Amino acid sequence: MQEAVRTTCAYCGVGCGIVATPTGPRLVSVRGDEAHPANGGRLCSKGTHLGETVGLQGRLLHPMIGGKRAGWDKALDLVAKRFRVAIDRHGPDSVAFYVSGQLMTEDYYVANKLMKGFIGSANIDTNSRLCMSSAVAGHNRAFGEDIVPASYDDLDAADLIVLVGSNTAWCHPIVYQRIQAARAARGTKLVVIDPRRTETCEGADLHLPIRPGTDVALMNGLLAWCNATWTIDRTFIERSITAPEGFWEHIRNGHDLWTTAQTCDVEPALIKQFFEMFAATPRTVTLFSQGVNQSIRGTDQVNAIINVHLATGRIGKPGAAPFSITGQPNAMGGREVGGLASTLAAHMDFAPDNVARVGRFWAAPNMATKPGLKAVDLFRAVDEGRIKALWIMATNPAVSMPDAGRVRDALAFVPFLVVSDIMANTDSSTHAHVRLPAAGWGEKDGTVTNSDRTISRQRPFMALPGEAKPDWWIVKEVGRRMGWANAFAYDRPADIWREHARLTAYQNDGQRLLNLKDKATIGNEAYEAMEPFRWGGRPFADRSFATPEGKARLVLTRQMDVQPPLKDWPMTLNTGRYRDQWHTMSRTGLSPKLSRHREEPLVEVHPQDAAALGLADGDLARVDTAQGNSVFRVALNEGQRVGEIFTPIHWTDRTSSGGRTGLLPRPLVDPHSGQPGFKSTPASVTRVETEWKGFLILRGETFPHIPCLWATKITVPGGALFEVAGNGDPARLEALLPHGERVEALDRAKGTRRVASINEGRLQAVLFVTRTGLLPSRDWLIAQLEAVNVGGSVLAARGPGSQPDKGATVCVCFDIGLNQIVAAIRDQHLMDVAAVGAALGAGTNCGSCRPAIATIFTQTMQETLDAAE
Repeated sequence: MQEAVRTTCAYCGVGCGIVATPTGPRLVSVRGDEAHPANGGRLCSKGTHLGETVGLQGRLLHPMIGGKRAGWDKALDLVAKRFRVAIDRHGPDSVAFYVSGQLMTEDYYVANKLMKGFIGSANIDTNSRLCMSSAVAGHNRAFGEDIVPASYDDLDAADLIVLVGSNTAWCHPIVYQRIQAARAARGTKLVVIDPRRTETCEGADLHLPIRPGTDVALMNGLLAWCNATWTIDRTFIERSITAPEGFWEHIRNGHDLWTTAQTCDVEPALIKQFFEMFAATPRTVTLFSQGVNQSIRGTDQVNAIINVHLATGRIGKPGAAPFSITGQPNAMGGREVGGLASTLAAHMDFAPDNVARVGRFWAAPNMATKPGLKAVDLFRAVDEGRIKALWIMATNPAVSMPDAGRVRDALAFVPFLVVSDIMANTDSSTHAHVRLPAAGWGEKDGTVTNSDRTISRQRPFMALPGEAKPDWWIVKEVGRRMGWANAFAYDRPADIWREHARLTAYQNDGQRLLNLKDKATIGNEAYEAMEPFRWGGRPFADRSFATPEGKARLVLTRQMDVQPPLKDWPMTLNTGRYRDQWHTMSRTGLSPKLSRHREEPLVEVHPQDAAALGLADGDLARVDTAQGNSVFRVALNEGQRVGEIFTPIHWTDRTSSGGRTGLLPRPLVDPHSGQPGFKSTPASVTRVETEWKGFLILRGETFPHIPCLWATKITVPGGALFEVAGNGDPARLEALLPHGERVEALDRAKGTRRVASINEGRLQAVLFVTRTGLLPSRDWLIAQLEAVNVGGSVLAARGPGSQPDKGATVCVCFDIGLNQIVAAIRDQHLMDVAAVGAALGAGTNCGSCRPAIATIFTQTMQETLDAAE
C-alpha cells in the first residue's frame, strides 16, 4: 500500500479535504481529512465513493485529430496554427475559450493569461457563468469587489440560518450537516425559502414555498418590515453605506406585508413569521445558491439579499452575513484569476488603469481592453459563424447550456473545435477536430478555492494515464507555439501559483481585499506542503469596502412582473441537481452505488397536476418548451407547487434516450451577470404511451445503442442496467444480447418474455419485457453478473432463499433501501432517525439521507396509526 495523500474533493464548492490512499493500480481508498477546516473529516455520498470513479473506463488517453490518434507535437502545432490563422484573418475576437470550474486555479490562470494578454480578446468564459456569476455581479455592485463576506465558522455562531434557493441537504450536504449540528448544539433556527418542499425543508422551523422568481419582492418586503420596526442599523448606514436616490421611498412603497404575500403566493402569516424571526435575530446568516443565481433577475435577487444584511448591520460580524455557496470545486479560484469574460484578473475589471497594470505585469503585447462574450452570447456567436476557432476545456456545453440543442448544432459547424477532456466521447466532443487528453481527479496538481475563500492543495496520487497531460501544460504549450515562449515558460504548478499570487499583490494599495503577497515567494517544497488557508480574514469587519468612496452600496432592485401561465405552456419548469449525481455524470455515472439513488431522470409533478394531465406515477411523459422537448419518467411529488414541475440536469445522450433537461430552458440571461435563467421556463407535459416496458442487464464496460423509445443506463457492478420501454416488437432488443447459451421463457397471456445469455457459467446478459405484467426486482439479477455457475433458473429472477426486495436505495453509503428501513421501524419499534441509524447504519456516514429517513419514519408512523384505527 502506498502512502496516503491529502487532497480535495472533486465535486461541489464546499471544498472538502480528502485523504486518498492508493491500494493498487487505479484503486484508491478515500476518507475525509479530519484536519481540513471545510469538513473536519466528513464526506457526502459523492465524496465517499470517489474511489469508484478513478478507473479508465471511457478515458481519452491519446491526442486525437479527427478520428485518428496523433502525437502531442502534431496536435499542439495544429491547434496553435489554426488559432493563429483565425486571429490573423478575422481578428482576436474570432477565437474563444470555454473553460470550467473543474480546472485548477493554475490551469485557469494560464488560459486567462493567454487569451486576455496575448491573443488580445476577453472571449474566455466558464461554465461557472451558469451557476454563480449573478453572485459575482451582486458582490461587485454592493462591495466594489467579488467578496464572499462569510465563512463556514459563521454557521456555528448564527442564531438564525436562512437558506434561499438552495437544496442544501442534497447539493451541499456537509454544509447542511454543519447547520444541523449548530441547531442541535445551540438551538439555531432554520428557515428555507424554496418553491419546492425539498429534503432540506425536513425539520426546518419554517418553509416559505414562494412563487418562482419572487425573491426580490420577499427581500424588499423584509427590508421594508425592518425599516418600519426600527431594525435598521442607522449608524452603520450613515457611516458606511450609500444609497441611490429614491431607494428608501421605493422600499416603503408597495412592499407591505400583504402585497409581498400576494406577490410571493404565500400566506401572510408565514411571511410575517419570517419577518419577525429575522428582525429579532441579529446573528443571521443567509445562504443562497442556484435558486437565486439562475434567474434572469439573479443579480437583483442577490442584491436584494445583500441590501437587507447591509441595512441591518448583519455583515462583518460572527454569525451575520450573506453567503453565496458555489456549485463547483473551483468556481471561486476561477473568479480570483479572471476566468470570467467580464473580469480581467485578480479581482480587477477592464478599467483602463487595470488593463495597463495587468499588461505591465504580464509584459503582454495584446491586452484585451473590454469584456468578452459571456457563455450564452459566446455560443450564439458560434452559431452565427463569428467564432472561427473554439477551445472547450473540462466541460460539456452541449448538455449543460440552455437551449442545448442549438449549442450542439453550432458545435457541428464551427470551423475549428478543440476539446480537452478526460473522456474520449462526450456530447460536446462529437464534432471536435482535435481532442486532447487531460488529467483527471487523482492526477491533478494545483490549488482550488472553496465557497468561503479557503484555498487548498489538490495533490495527485495516481500517475497520468496514457499520454494525458495537465490542462496548464496543454495551454502553455499552445502559447509557446503561438510565439510567446518566454511568457509561458512554466515547469510546474508552483511557478504559476507564485505568478498569480504576485499579480494579486502587484500595485495593490489595499483597494482589493484579494492579496496573496504572503504566498508569492514560497518555494516548491512549501507549495507542496501548503496547508488550507482562508484569505481575506473577516471581510468588512473594519466597515471599509472596496468602492472608491470606501462605502458599501445599497442597490435599487425591482421585482419583475409575475407572468400568468401561457396557453401552450401552462406549467413552469424548474431544473436542478440530484443528491448523488454531478453535472453530466462523466464521473459519478461510473459509480454503481451513486447510480442507484435516482436511477432515471424524473419529471416531478404535483398529484393534482398529474390527475389533470392523466399522468400516473411511473408513466413516461414528454416535457415541451419553446426550445425543445425530452421524455422523462413521471414521479408524483406533493412537495411541488401546483403548476410547476422539476427535472434533473445530469442525463445526456450517452446515458439516456430522454432526460435531456438542457434542451428545455430558454437562452434568456440576467442583464448584469449574463447568467441564464434555468429555474422558470414555460412548459407543457404530455403522457407518452408505450406498449411494453422492461429492463436489460449487460456485462462489460462498453454498450450498444438501445433501439427503443426509452432507454436509461444505470451503472451496476460488472456491467450496466438499462430501463427500457417502447412500442412495436420488443424482440429487436434480443439482437443486443451477446453470444452465449440462450435460455428463454414466455408468458403469452401477459405478453412477458425473459431471455438470458450465459457463457461458461457466467451471465452475459438478461432481458425482461412485459406488456401487461409486473417486472421483478433487478437486484438479484444484477448480482448474478458476478456469480459463477449461473444456469437457466436465472430467469426466475430470484434465488433459493433470496432476501426480500430491499426497495429503492435511500442510503447510498451503506446500500440500505426503503423497504429495509420501513421493516426495521415497524419490526423493531424504532422511535426516531437516530434509532434507524443504530439499527441499520443508514444515515450515520455522510448524513445526506437523514431528511429522507425522517420523512419515511413520519410516513410509516402515520400508516401504522391509520391501520390501528
